[in-house]
Amino acid sequence: MFDVVKFILSKIDRTTAMKLQKLVYYCQAWSLAWDGERLFKERIEAWSNGPVVRELYRWHRGRYEITGIDRGDITKLNESQKKTISAVLDYYGNRPPQWLSDLTHMEEPWREAREGLPDGVRGCREISLASMEEYYSSLTEDENQS
Repeated sequence: MFDVVKFILSKIDRTTAMKLQKLVYYCQAWSLAWDGERLFKERIEAWSNGPVVRELYRWHRGRYEITGIDRGDITKLNESQKKTISAVLDYYGNRPPQWLSDLTHMEEPWREAREGLPDGVRGCREISLASMEEYYSSLTEDENQS
């Protein structure tokens, strides 16, 4: 997962911790949908502000803005993976962090994992790879671009 983060931060100079979490989530989701494989093994949890990779959270905890990372190796990503991450950044990269969080709240994988939990209540249920692949694979090009 830190390989993905390093690649993201090589393309955008700085971002908020919340936005980085959402970008990592969308990279995983679209890799599952487009490439049929996951980008990283770490689980994604359905926290109250949207999807979060706990290991990434531990790394950036207490930081609002992220400008670089001392972990990860971009050379471990193949060209297909880099293309997927770049496509995600092209679409989501200029969006505000809150917009990305709000979007995840409208989408089925996060909602399914949060089922029964009131808004704002902490939770650490996993967003399954299967639900991500099924949901994002079902979106048409037009739906994704709206």
